Amino acid sequence: MSQFSRRGLLKTGAAAGVIAATGLPAKSAAKRGGKLRMGLNGANTSDSFDGRTHSDQFMIHMGHGTVFDCLTEVTAAGELVGELAESWEASSDAKTWTFNLRKGVTFHNGKSFGADDVIASLNMHTEEGAKSAAQPIVAAITTMKKMNDHQIQFTLAAGNADFPFLLSDYHILMYPAGMIDEAIAKGIGTGLYKVVSFDPGVRCVLTRVDSHYKDGRAGWFDEIECIAINDSSARMNALMTGQVDAVNRVDFKTEPLLRANPNVEIFEVTGNMHYTFPMLTNQAPFDDVNVRKALKYGLNRQEMVDKILQGHGMVGNDHPIGPANQYLATDIPQIEFDADKAKFHMKAAGLTELNVDLSASDAAFNGAVDASQLYQASAKNAGININVVQEPADGYWSNVWLKKGWCACYWSGRATEDWMFSTAYESGVPWNDTHWENARFQELLLTARAELDSNKRRAQYAEMQMLLSQEGGTIIPMFANTVDAASTKLAHGPDIGNIWQMDSSRLTERWWFA
Repeated sequence: MSQFSRRGLLKTGAAAGVIAATGLPAKSAAKRGGKLRMGLNGANTSDSFDGRTHSDQFMIHMGHGTVFDCLTEVTAAGELVGELAESWEASSDAKTWTFNLRKGVTFHNGKSFGADDVIASLNMHTEEGAKSAAQPIVAAITTMKKMNDHQIQFTLAAGNADFPFLLSDYHILMYPAGMIDEAIAKGIGTGLYKVVSFDPGVRCVLTRVDSHYKDGRAGWFDEIECIAINDSSARMNALMTGQVDAVNRVDFKTEPLLRANPNVEIFEVTGNMHYTFPMLTNQAPFDDVNVRKALKYGLNRQEMVDKILQGHGMVGNDHPIGPANQYLATDIPQIEFDADKAKFHMKAAGLTELNVDLSASDAAFNGAVDASQLYQASAKNAGININVVQEPADGYWSNVWLKKGWCACYWSGRATEDWMFSTAYESGVPWNDTHWENARFQELLLTARAELDSNKRRAQYAEMQMLLSQEGGTIIPMFANTVDAASTKLAHGPDIGNIWQMDSSRLTERWWFA
């Protein structure tokens, strides 16, 4: 079999072969000690340690890399490495994958980690009634065979060159077999930190695990206190006054004050995070492609980037593949504000004017309400009347998103194209927030997933991006840089991850006090 470097796998998508994954490099400057206090938004009173339900930053950060682990991990430098898996091997058609698990790992309750835990943890996502965003990843596995306590073989329904990447998904946490309900209730994982207390929507207090398998490579804090601060102004103030050591989602309105504070460091990375306005295309009026096109042309994207992102990002083109993806298609015609084209498509839909509700809350993204009002103003010039419905922040993801016909949303993006498409655009998956159906798109999704020829894959993904841009039900006005901030007392390695916020949601394990 051929050998592939970890970075080579990320760049080419080629997965047939043997990939060694030795973990994170040692950080010579890192040192143990101290209590990290984080102020995060994205917290809800319904939060739990059930990884299947994690959808926003607070619990994503408390999940993988903190209380729990995944089988694989994408490092801050963008390399795919093993977490609870040490290495893996694929058949030439990328349908059969054999994973070697790390030995000597224990859960916080003392139970040893092994193949049975992997099988039980993955089965959670496809059991009856499970509403997991990772369901399509796990459903693609036809059989899971325990070779021995520390080796497991997966057989997929079809080849998937990205399979090892998918197992780093923050929903696919490893739980102890036979006691999963207890592990969810108490937060029992194999992560660097164990739960001292957890008040959903308020705070979580953690303490460092002794004799952890990542000792000397990660997990430098003795304690962690994660405080829910959903209000942007309060979150920024908490950092500036020293009440917390790090915050996510910098409020661009107060960014100048943060930059003027000598005790604060702002860290900004360009990735695939994008702000969206998904519409349920199985509901009127969004079931008419001409209505969707009218709404696309009724938006001034550059104005939104300038006023909402304050320049910290770029214009989007109604597909989710971003600047950090390998197969971004840069030659797709850019959709721009055009009142005449919007009116043309409204007429084609049999309408002289369009009246629609748009639900929004800053829980969706910083400035979501302001962005919706900007949209309202530009669309009015095209005869589109948008009624902006301001929704409560608490419960937004459970009561509004996937429920209301049109709403504000954000996606962190994913490391690979298939991961993004299969999470949010594959037919029937739980997080398909538009219910858009297109036979050609679904055909290409399956074909590209198993394709190992990079040039063929590029063409297939380009066509998929074009289809979404022209006909899809998601309006993606902008890609946003990830802008977070921390006390200058904190230190980190040379790279900061760009998959999710806060160093790909692994600040708790990668950073330390200088």
